[in-house]
Amino acid sequence: MNILELHKENWLSLQARRPRLPHALLLIGQKGLGKYALAREFAASLLCENVAPDGHACGQCMACNWFAQGNHPDFRLLQPDALGEDVETEEGKKKPSQQITIDQIRNLDEFLGVGSHRGGLCIVLVNPAEAMNRNAANSILKILEEPPASILFLLVSSEPSRLLPTIRSRCQAAPISVPPTEVATRALVAAGISDAERWLALSGGSPRFAREMATSGQGAWLELLANRLAGGRGADPLGLAGELEKAVKDSKGRLQLKQVIEAVQKWLVDLTLVKNGLPTRYFLGQQPKITMLADMIPAVRLIHFYRTMNQRRQEAEQPLNARLFLEGVFLDYRALFSR
Repeated sequence: MNILELHKENWLSLQARRPRLPHALLLIGQKGLGKYALAREFAASLLCENVAPDGHACGQCMACNWFAQGNHPDFRLLQPDALGEDVETEEGKKKPSQQITIDQIRNLDEFLGVGSHRGGLCIVLVNPAEAMNRNAANSILKILEEPPASILFLLVSSEPSRLLPTIRSRCQAAPISVPPTEVATRALVAAGISDAERWLALSGGSPRFAREMATSGQGAWLELLANRLAGGRGADPLGLAGELEKAVKDSKGRLQLKQVIEAVQKWLVDLTLVKNGLPTRYFLGQQPKITMLADMIPAVRLIHFYRTMNQRRQEAEQPLNARLFLEGVFLDYRALFSR
């Protein structure tokens, strides 16, 4: 999937910033758009020593070779350990961190102090920026307040509201838009994804998220969830909670509780859209059933339940009893249809 073909306009916008780069760019957009891949392409083009007229890295120079091998002396990537390999300890493998820690920020001291090895920019790519814990965020804020010369921070975020306001205020925002549906669908079909329109809709228009969903075996639990939610008043909350808890456990980390909650939120969005005379956005194949269900629910209940689900989405990231948590969610859903 060619990220530059998906985001031609965004790429041109980034290239237009080259003559007067800020010390920090914040690439923001919904999950699965390919923001990280786009940020890497931009970093490669800035470090390239024989850049093409359209801004693309040549892929042939020494700098491009170093970058491709992951050892360019003027580039650093900060990301949670969970996005890389498991960390080996004396006891064996430990669970990798989901956060960017202050130690990772401190390890930048020498990199930031030495300056460029190639006489150009030094680039620090932070992905995802909202994964920084409080100490790491405060530490990087101090750097952004007095940034060293010739340093560019590229921060990537799907949830910029989780960043410190002071960090956001010290970055120039670079919004990454959703690619046109036709372009994204063609890219998915070219990548061998069947039923591309369905997956693209479920992902909210994010082609990389759609490909991830289609290739990671998520079809089974999503279909189960949709079929059970379509039962409305007749849904079995306890049975559905048990089935989804089992799916989360059996996935061995590929399916997380928050993804289940996000899917329920999408179902609620479709109910709200249909309630207001608009077509469904996510569950395209369920529109007739969603239309029937929407007629049974007072609009005010939908609004209150969606607000509750926003809170549940945050709770889903904390240690809890998954079974009881899901039972509470689906009991509340069934209550939408009470007379």
